[in-house]
Amino acid sequence: MITHSLAFVVLLNKTPMELFAAGGAIMWPILLLATVGLTVIVERLLFIIRENGQREPEVVSKMLECVEKRDIDGALALGKKSDDVVARIVVYSLSHMDSLSNAFFRASAQELARYQQGMATLDTCITAAPLLGLLGTVTGMMRTFGALGSAGSDIGAAAGTITGGVAEALIATMCGLGIAVTCLFPYNYLNARTEQAKQEIADASHALEILIKKSEVSSH
Repeated sequence: MITHSLAFVVLLNKTPMELFAAGGAIMWPILLLATVGLTVIVERLLFIIRENGQREPEVVSKMLECVEKRDIDGALALGKKSDDVVARIVVYSLSHMDSLSNAFFRASAQELARYQQGMATLDTCITAAPLLGLLGTVTGMMRTFGALGSAGSDIGAAAGTITGGVAEALIATMCGLGIAVTCLFPYNYLNARTEQAKQEIADASHALEILIKKSEVSSH
């Protein structure tokens, strides 16, 4: 307990660069994970902001109204002017009326893949960061117990090595957990936005299918 308290006091007096150095060699892969995770988060958030700015649900509604009136050319003309993700999918589907379901599935898969880019990398960062922190904890405590064993009865002579090992363990654990927590909230938000996009695409798919069948029935 006294050793942990001394290590904590030592950490309070260190600059960020000194803390990084005190964290040991494990801090380098932790730093790499932090850099990759933050890069993915920034890129994905910018992607979501851009996609939200391009959403035009009223255009999709007008396209479906045109389909209901069997005005496929009018629906295509409206959709080609829009950057809305659902509008793009509907345009591709209506351009391949001979295999509408397959075309819709292919277009939606391509669009949803854009939403899921980088998510596996971010998930890896969230999983690996605390594990690396735990590895740093183990190496730090091994260093501490090694110093205790070599010091024998003269613990004071090895006090610096002992507190250094405890500090290494604490820093690695803190950084690993910090990265995981920092990445977790954006990850959940991005997953929620992907699920929302899936739902909106599915709604458009069902509406388009119903309207196509309705127009086919009314034409007979």
